[in-house]
Amino acid sequence: MAILSNALIASLLISLLTFHLVQADDEMMNGGGIGSGGISRSLLQKIDCGGACKERCKLSSRQNLCKRACGTCCQRCNCVPPGTSGNQDACPCYATLTTHGGRKKCP
Repeated sequence: MAILSNALIASLLISLLTFHLVQADDEMMNGGGIGSGGISRSLLQKIDCGGACKERCKLSSRQNLCKRACGTCCQRCNCVPPGTSGNQDACPCYATLTTHGGRKKCP
């Protein structure tokens, strides 16, 4: 009986640890928390990446390329800086993504 009880407790602890690791990984993939509350942006709302990137890339000379890169960044970070360029401090995750060559990925 004690062996069954110990096995149940061990499996419960492993399950909780796994849940915690998955949750931490999800928060890291979504660009960390917002503000000091640590609430993930994905829990609050998903943004319309298509609309946000269309607005961001409307003045670009290569709109299709800009929208494709912006869309990838938006999906990873769940945010797009306001305006058509700059303002990347409004979305730190967006500003830190780089290509394999070390250049900024997001327009």
